[in-house]
Amino acid sequence: MIGEGEGRPGGTEAAGEAALLRGVRWLGHASFLIEGERRIWIDPYRIASGRRERADLILITHPHPDHCSPSDLERVPGIAGATIVTVRDGARKIGRACRVIEPGDRTSAGGVTITAVPAYNVDKPYHPRGAGWAGFLIETGGRAIYHAGDTDRIPEMRTIRCDVALLPVGGTYVMTAGEAAWAAEDIRPGVAVPMHWGTLGAGREEAERFARLAPVPVRVLEKTP
Repeated sequence: MIGEGEGRPGGTEAAGEAALLRGVRWLGHASFLIEGERRIWIDPYRIASGRRERADLILITHPHPDHCSPSDLERVPGIAGATIVTVRDGARKIGRACRVIEPGDRTSAGGVTITAVPAYNVDKPYHPRGAGWAGFLIETGGRAIYHAGDTDRIPEMRTIRCDVALLPVGGTYVMTAGEAAWAAEDIRPGVAVPMHWGTLGAGREEAERFARLAPVPVRVLEKTP
């Protein structure tokens, strides 16, 4: 049973979590930059002009404007030479050449393997299952990183095996912190990171509540400027 106040890991385990999160930077909301052999941008949103981290690969989970923002995409350094991977509705919106992927599909680019996994709501209308929107399982640098996209806790999560799970916790449009904790129990990653907070009405308290409730190690990342 998941409960409030469960202990956090000690020094050795914390060092292991830091290793798993090496190069993983939270840019706010559900946007991440993963830096390693390749620079991977995920759902760039409210991106400041003048950034220097040139993209090799850009992943877009679905067409909602807080995940698929053409104006933000144009501010991603190196976009002209980057591979963009997205679902069909995202490709229609972006207006650039994209590699289209659907849940269940697998592709690779620059040594990075990407598997699209389902992402949908079960008790709200914002992300219907039939839309074919996605989360991504990203295999890079010897790690598997799962970006869940906008989703509730869904049965497909029980089949996901990853080192890092980036899970939405904001409620309203996605899982609540409590539901995300149950999702973390399904997935059992080496470390989980809350996302989809700090915007759209969900504050830091949701991220911290998730950290208290989850039965796996959790890191609440600070936003990278």
